[in-house]
Amino acid sequence: MALVLGRALTSVPVGFLPVAGFAALALLRAGLQFAADQAAARSGARARARLRADALGRMLAVGPALLRRAHSAELTSTLIDRIEALDGLFARWVPAATLAVLGPALVAAAALVIDPFAALVLVCAGLLVPVGQAAAGIGAAAASRGQFLAMARLQARFIDRVRGIGTIVLAGRVEDEARTLAASAAELSARTMRVLRVAFLSSAALDCATAAAFIILALHYRHDIRAPVRPLFALLLVPEFFAPLRAFAAAYQDRLHATGAAEALIALPEPSLPPADLPVRTIEARGVAVTFEKVGFTWDAARGPALQNLSFIVPPGEMLVLAGPSGAGKSTVIELLLGFIKPDEGRILLNGHDIALIVPAALSRLTAWIGQKPTLFAGSIRENIAFARPDASAAEIEEAARMARITEFAAELPAGLDTPIGEGGYGLSGGQAQRVAIARAFLKNAPLLLLDEPTAHLDPATEAEVFSALKRLAMGRTVIMASHSAAAHAFAGRRLDLRGGHSLMVTNAA
Repeated sequence: MALVLGRALTSVPVGFLPVAGFAALALLRAGLQFAADQAAARSGARARARLRADALGRMLAVGPALLRRAHSAELTSTLIDRIEALDGLFARWVPAATLAVLGPALVAAAALVIDPFAALVLVCAGLLVPVGQAAAGIGAAAASRGQFLAMARLQARFIDRVRGIGTIVLAGRVEDEARTLAASAAELSARTMRVLRVAFLSSAALDCATAAAFIILALHYRHDIRAPVRPLFALLLVPEFFAPLRAFAAAYQDRLHATGAAEALIALPEPSLPPADLPVRTIEARGVAVTFEKVGFTWDAARGPALQNLSFIVPPGEMLVLAGPSGAGKSTVIELLLGFIKPDEGRILLNGHDIALIVPAALSRLTAWIGQKPTLFAGSIRENIAFARPDASAAEIEEAARMARITEFAAELPAGLDTPIGEGGYGLSGGQAQRVAIARAFLKNAPLLLLDEPTAHLDPATEAEVFSALKRLAMGRTVIMASHSAAAHAFAGRRLDLRGGHSLMVTNAA
């Protein structure tokens, strides 16, 4: 370019070769830049997919106990927004950090060949850039952390208000909640602008260094008008010298942004793993015997242990009803058997094998669980039943629905089992939603059935219908049920009374 412009300014014929060479090199440069951008995008996508899979795996391994530590909106923000914010770290920062050293060094070497003074000016101006970046970076990291915190708070508040929209309307708090959400949104906006201000400060330092280099070199070459090729070459090298540094400055903000985002990933709990010297095993999914050997567990040391020295045995195909007041430890027993938490003391055995050494996939195949309020997804009733076994045939799904007595009310719906329902089972009564959960358990056909207050919040008539379906489901399975209901004691089996995490007595339930 310097040769073409220099000849044009001095009225010397340019010739075909310099123009063709410039055009060819420009096309080559554009092609290489396109390939580099594509490679960086693929690298960022792979890194985000790996991080998201790792974070989701850790959340699933910890299970529902994770919700005791963090709001669901914060976890969603971690999986989506924060991991997405790490894209710049891999797609831009990693290549930019390398090019920020190699690119200016190559340009300075080219300038050194033409004019050592030009090389000296470029190097001195370039050294000012990291100083400005470091000064701006300290504030950028803090501003980025504040932005993510404000975003998580807004998401948590918004999700809570959407879930409780009926309560808000009935309490006449619509305007108050709208103002609160507006204030949270304004806080997020202010913190976002703070991040942008710091980014602009970093860019301003780079622009000042570039302008200084241009001015010094222009003054240095002010007398070389008659031979402009060398001055033009040196001046044209200035933007090339600072281009990698400009990309580095933009990527530096990505790095600081990623630092704030990564803190939430680091804070995710690691799943508990069995000792390395003990073999992890599977277990046969036939009859299941459950044994608790002096099991103890504590949720919060300040509140005392949830279970203490608890021991019992449930032979294959039999039923145990866990009774006792709220806080006695019934749900804790269920969560221990689901594998979401591990006992602090003692052992839990399934068919004589320590539950801590059973691989999660095998434990999942063994177990069916029905809680107080089933989790139903937006979709049809059929799709919600098939969630337990997506490869099930239509006949198997319909048989599970019949066994759970879903067909009785589904026949009155517009599309039968294909009738759509809303998130959380919106459109179904509590008893109907619970029967969908029972149909899932029928379809899964697991030998160990765990029931955690399955008829809580149901009226006596609906409770009787649900218990009737549960009796059919319990046949031939090992069943452990936590329940306050007196109707639960109609099940044939034994009853274990709990108080303060201790077992008081074991009696026949019926």
